Amino acid sequence: MSAPEAPGPLAARRGHWLALVLARGVWDTRVVGAQNVPLEGPVLLAPNHTGVADGPVVAGVTPRPAHLLVKESMFTGPVGMILRGAGQIPVDRDGGRAALATALAVLRRGGVVGVFPEGNRGRGDAADARAGVAWLALNGHAPVVPVAVLGTRRTGESVGHVPGFRRRFVVEFGTPLVLERPAGVSGRDALVLANDTVRTALAALVSDASARTGIELPTDDPNRAARG
Repeated sequence: MSAPEAPGPLAARRGHWLALVLARGVWDTRVVGAQNVPLEGPVLLAPNHTGVADGPVVAGVTPRPAHLLVKESMFTGPVGMILRGAGQIPVDRDGGRAALATALAVLRRGGVVGVFPEGNRGRGDAADARAGVAWLALNGHAPVVPVAVLGTRRTGESVGHVPGFRRRFVVEFGTPLVLERPAGVSGRDALVLANDTVRTALAALVSDASARTGIELPTDDPNRAARG
């Protein structure tokens, strides 16, 4: 089977400028720790996830244009055209193997990929994490930069709520994590260890950033309530 065609850097640059207008012009986004994003080579961004604005905000303020994994259902109509034109990567609900393969191709050409470890929008506390970021880090040999995103959803708002004009957000980039498979450790165990490392680092960054800025995470999780 041939390798998937990765979206090109030009598309990511278009997406970066469009998202920057939203992050800085429509909303009031403060950025902390941008220097923690390596300026060269493959990089993985691992943001927490509370609301629909998380993706465009991260894409707009990251120092390098990035290709974010976005749920496949968003790729319809005008929004879908914008997402594809911006080089974003659709991910389905059945494991996302095609999305991971495309993301790996981006990393192998030295690009930046953003993946939400929590998968779904919720509380954003990184209490749980899927293994996609860890798998990409181990196979794409890319450092993982945890990213705390605060303010995009408040308690009581739906996960699809679009924040109002000039709402204050904070995006904090944490210290990069270098994940490797230890000698003598099976691939499965290395993946579990790497995934736990990412989750723990992201949870700590989100907690610390929230305490410093005074921007609290939402106390509700609409997705969890729906499942219950």
